Amino acid sequence: MTEPCDLTAVEARRMIGARRLAPSELLESCIARIEAVDHAVNAVVARDFDRARKTAKTQDDMLATSRDPLPPLFGLPVGIKDLEETEGLRTTHGSVIFKDYVPTQDERVVAACRQAGAIVIGKTNTPEFGAGANTRNAVYGATGNPFDPAKSCAGSSGGSAVALATGMAPICTGSDTGGSLRNPAGFCGIVGFRPTPGLVPSDKRGMGWSNLPVLGPMARTVPDTCLMLGSIASTDARDPLASTIHGRTVHNPGDFYPPAEIDLARLRVAITPDFGFAPTERHIAEVLAEKTGLFRDCFARADDATPDCTGTDEAFEVLRALGFLSSHLEKTRTRPQDVGPNVRANVEEGLRYSALDAAKAMTLQTSIYRRWQTFFQDYDVILTPTLTISPRSWRELYPAEIDGKPTRTYYHWLALAYAVTINGHPAVSIPVGVDRNGMPFGIQIVGPRGGDAFVLSVAAALERLLAGDKRTARPIPDLARLKAAAPISGMEGFMGFD
Repeated sequence: MTEPCDLTAVEARRMIGARRLAPSELLESCIARIEAVDHAVNAVVARDFDRARKTAKTQDDMLATSRDPLPPLFGLPVGIKDLEETEGLRTTHGSVIFKDYVPTQDERVVAACRQAGAIVIGKTNTPEFGAGANTRNAVYGATGNPFDPAKSCAGSSGGSAVALATGMAPICTGSDTGGSLRNPAGFCGIVGFRPTPGLVPSDKRGMGWSNLPVLGPMARTVPDTCLMLGSIASTDARDPLASTIHGRTVHNPGDFYPPAEIDLARLRVAITPDFGFAPTERHIAEVLAEKTGLFRDCFARADDATPDCTGTDEAFEVLRALGFLSSHLEKTRTRPQDVGPNVRANVEEGLRYSALDAAKAMTLQTSIYRRWQTFFQDYDVILTPTLTISPRSWRELYPAEIDGKPTRTYYHWLALAYAVTINGHPAVSIPVGVDRNGMPFGIQIVGPRGGDAFVLSVAAALERLLAGDKRTARPIPDLARLKAAAPISGMEGFMGFD
C-alpha cells in the first residue's frame, strides 16, 4: 500500500480536496519518513513539527466545516531551503555566522507557499551560502545522496532534493545560480526547474539587477513542479526583474498547471553532451547518447548540435565573483575564520577583477545571449546531461579533475548548468533512469527565451513517455536500506568543509 508521503503532490492535493486524505494524515506520514530515514542522509536540518501539526489540524477542521474553494497547495508539506528566511524557524544559510539566526518574518517565496496553503515542515540543508554544489557545511554537516549516502547529492538545493527523493515532503523550494535547482535534481532522481529570472520574485537578492540567481520549485514529477510554480510565480515591486504590466495580473496559477499537452513529434531538438566547452566525463556523454538513442526518434528532428557558447566560462567567472563580492566581502574581512574555502575563493577572485573586466564580462554575456537567440530560430529545445559527472564522494570538496584533466575553478564541473544561467533561459532537469554506476542520471531540457510553460510542457510529455521503460523511468532509492543504515553523522569528515 502506498504511504501518503509517497503520493505525488498532485495526487495528494486531489485526495485532500475530495476529503479522502486529511492534511494531518499526510503531514504525519512525512514526519514518520523523516524520522525513519533522515539519520542516513541529513536532509531536513531544522524541524518545525509542532507548528506544522497545529496548521494541519486547523486545515482538517476547515475541510470538515467548509466547502469553499481551497488554495492550490492546501495541506501539502513543503521543505524550505535553508538559504530562505522563515519566520520563527532557524535560518543559518549553512554558515556558523548565522547558526543562531531566527528571522522575524518569512521572505516572499516562503510567504507565497504558506498563502497557497502549504505547511512548512522544516528547513533543508545547503552548502555555506549556497557555494560549491556539494551540500555540506560547518553547522549541520554533510547531506548524503539517497542512493548512496557516502556520495554527494550535489547542491546547493541538496537537502531539498534528498527530502523529495525519500518522500519526506512532496514539494520543496530551491534556488539556482550555477545550477543549484538542477544539479541536485540530476544527482537525486527528482525534478528541478530554473525559471526565467524574475518569474519567481525575490525580495532578498542583493544585486537585484543580476539575472544569475533565481528561486524555483522542486518536486518528484513535472506536474508537481508546475503545481508549485503556479503558486510562487508572481510579480513583486521589490524585485526589479519581476515582470509586470501596470494594473494587470501578469501570471496566474493556470499558466503553469496543468502543463499543456505537447506533441513531441512536432519538436526540433538539439542534443549536446557539453555545449562545446563543458568538461563532461566520457561516461556521462556516452550515457546521454544511450538514453537519447531510446527516444530521439519521437521528435520531428533530433540533431547533434549546440549554440556557440564561446566565452561562457570567462563571463560567468567574473559575473559570479561580483555577486560574491556584493554579498560576502565584509564577512571574509571581519570573520575570515568563520567563512569556508569556496566562499573565500570567490571573494578573492572577485578582488582581482577590474571595472574593465566587469564591463567585458557583461558585454560578452550579451553577445552569447544573442547567439543563443539565433540558434533557437532553428530549434525548440536543447537536451544535455544535467551534470558533467556521476556522483562522487561528498568528502571531495569539489571535482579538481574530470577524466584526468584539471578543472578551471571549484565550480567548473557545473558548466552544463551555468551555460544556461548566463543566458537567462528556463531549464528543467528530469530523471532518466540511472548511469553505469547505478546512480541517477538527469537530462536538462533548455527552453527558448521566456518559454517557462512551454519547456515544462515538453518535460511533462517526455516524462510520461520515459516512465514506461525501466531504463528511463525515475529511479527510487532503497528506503529499507536507508532505514537500516548507520547515521551519516558518524562518517569521517561529516562536519565542516575539509
